[in-house]
Amino acid sequence: MSKVYILGGAQTDFERNWKKEGKGMVAILKEVVADGLENAGLSFDDVKGLNQENRVACFVGNFIAEKYVDQGHLGAFLTEVDPAFYGVPSARYEAACASSSVAIDAAATKIRADEYDVAIVVGWELMKTVDSLTGGDFLGRAAYYEKEGKGIELPFPKLFGKLADETLKKYPELDEKRYMDALARISVINFANAKRNPLAQTRRWFMSYEQASTRGTETNPLVGGKLGVSDCSQVTDGAAVVVLCSEKYMAERGYKDKPIIKGYGHRTAPMLFEKKMADNEGSEYTLPWTRQACMDAYRRAGLDVEDIDVFETHDCFTSSEYAAISAFGLTEPGKEYEAVERGLIAFGGDKPINPSGGLIGCGHPVGASGTRMFLDLYKQVTGTAGDYQVDGVQNGMMLNIGGSATTNYVFIVGKE
Repeated sequence: MSKVYILGGAQTDFERNWKKEGKGMVAILKEVVADGLENAGLSFDDVKGLNQENRVACFVGNFIAEKYVDQGHLGAFLTEVDPAFYGVPSARYEAACASSSVAIDAAATKIRADEYDVAIVVGWELMKTVDSLTGGDFLGRAAYYEKEGKGIELPFPKLFGKLADETLKKYPELDEKRYMDALARISVINFANAKRNPLAQTRRWFMSYEQASTRGTETNPLVGGKLGVSDCSQVTDGAAVVVLCSEKYMAERGYKDKPIIKGYGHRTAPMLFEKKMADNEGSEYTLPWTRQACMDAYRRAGLDVEDIDVFETHDCFTSSEYAAISAFGLTEPGKEYEAVERGLIAFGGDKPINPSGGLIGCGHPVGASGTRMFLDLYKQVTGTAGDYQVDGVQNGMMLNIGGSATTNYVFIVGKE
């Protein structure tokens, strides 16, 4: 396959509340696109010139702006960012929480096919426009809404609470106390990592092991089954941009040492959670299609878990990160707690997960999470992650899921 290079990108500060600032969709797009292009070494004049030669396209990831900001036709809104985007091919991609990973995949595919030389990928979501219960109902549409979301208060904490229950059911030798302790430690790791990240939503928050491990209290109420507030990702306003390019464009600009997409995986599991659980009965894994997406990425990259130095994963809840540990191949299925207990996935461990803080610590603007994770892999590989930089990163891997692990996207980014 033709190589796809990553020129750079940008992320907004996930701590911000854009509605309180009196700003909306166009404002967040203007800010993140301008910052992303500058980081990638491009200008609006460059975009205009590339478009005149039909060499650039834009790919927008967003889950449900039709609900949060009453707006569709989102690909076309880049024309409101700058006149340089007049005429540039642009469209919106959607796959729930994996929306911007679909956009990255589409962009990379167009470059591999020699259709374009530069692809600008934007992921965004504005979620603080409504109260938490209304927002929870909106997010229920990432599941089978009529059967799993409609009329259910905060449906996704309940679905991933069920994942915790199913994990204990699938591995009867797994002690419940040990499992819940591992989930608490995953939460603490992500909150601690976020303190290193100047763009993380929870960088000023406090989370102790005592609080995370004591659920059902005033400071950590239960939200879904066994899961407490400490087990949940955040409601976030945010956007992220990454800029991809072809080998031809790299040569034209004289760029050196830019990372490439080494591998990817994309698998879709049954929509209903109960069908996913029925589907996994013949597998060692709680989420077999998630594991398959990881295996596809390893195969395409010609790499294995031993070659990966850092991971970013979709910790919408601690139970999803727990399942990801074996999906990546860091432990045998059912033994994920071992990676937590021995510090393997901690910031200073051999296989750190979510040095950015992840969705729990950094934040989870749904349509932006894929691009944000991808951008963080770029930062780690290029040594530009600042205080949350992991030493000696050659290759990084990310897992972005949509719904209750219905859509599964994996990318491996590394040095050429």
